[in-house]
Amino acid sequence: MFCYDNRQQTDGEEQMTTDNRQQTTDDGQQTVHRSGFVNIVGNPNVGKSTLMNLLMGERISIATFKAQTTRHRIMGIINEPDAQIVFSDTPGVLKPNYKLQEEMLAFSESALQDADVLLYVTDVVEKPDKNQDFLQKVARMQVPILLLINKIDVSDQQTLENLVASWHEALPTAEIFPISAKARFNVDNVMRRVKELLPPSPPYFDKDQWTDKPARFFVTEIIREKILLYYDKEIPYSCEVMVESFNETDKSISIRAIIFVERDSQKGIIIGHKGVALKKVSTEARKTLEKFFQKSIFLETYVKVDKDWRNNQKRLQAYGYKLD
Repeated sequence: MFCYDNRQQTDGEEQMTTDNRQQTTDDGQQTVHRSGFVNIVGNPNVGKSTLMNLLMGERISIATFKAQTTRHRIMGIINEPDAQIVFSDTPGVLKPNYKLQEEMLAFSESALQDADVLLYVTDVVEKPDKNQDFLQKVARMQVPILLLINKIDVSDQQTLENLVASWHEALPTAEIFPISAKARFNVDNVMRRVKELLPPSPPYFDKDQWTDKPARFFVTEIIREKILLYYDKEIPYSCEVMVESFNETDKSISIRAIIFVERDSQKGIIIGHKGVALKKVSTEARKTLEKFFQKSIFLETYVKVDKDWRNNQKRLQAYGYKLD
């Protein structure tokens, strides 16, 4: 197992005090039910969403090569007979340049408030001196911290050892796991350690629930992912998607979605010559939605201008950028 354990050891085990934390197995043995919030934080483009999807075994977070991809805090719930793990993916930590980024940072900071276990994700390029203000908040936390150094498949042993030493100095209480989310290396050991660290508790959510987000949310995320993939420069970051209608039957879903941009010139770029660009986005989004929902999808997309929405608090709230 690849893990650098820098934690301070404590004597004794936490005593179980609540009856509904116990379950009885078929052979009469009592087991402890564990539940907790496992929050994933870190700077942009270090692989948080890829890791989240891998841990969940479901594709619930956008994972592209572009930074600032995740805008919301997205929960994914793993249910087992004796455990419930509530993973939470968050936007990359950055210094805000406009109100949208302020709301994104608020989502990331909220993940420090309710974590039972924190997964701080970095990579083999990033140094501990990036975003010191946020890192200092992490260092003051009293919950278990697993520091995951991602993308080790593109590094070498000496670089990794130097990074481990630097991160040990920055976060001395953290357990350090070198991983490669892309190659699925050492992720199983991270999951095993997470389960060990969960506190005894009954489940927080129904056992058949796997996310806190409604179906419409994943429609907007999938369409936005295609925009991120097929347009350059500032265009993807100036777009927001809203589902205007979502009508579901046993075999199909009819969806009408609106892509909002900030300027008229951006509207023309999104639509493209004779609508070719928008058709490509819609076609690729429909294919992904059919795979996601396991149903036939009828998708209509439209483009509208919502001037300067990224700096308009009222519009941001309408798009879901507010803490509950």
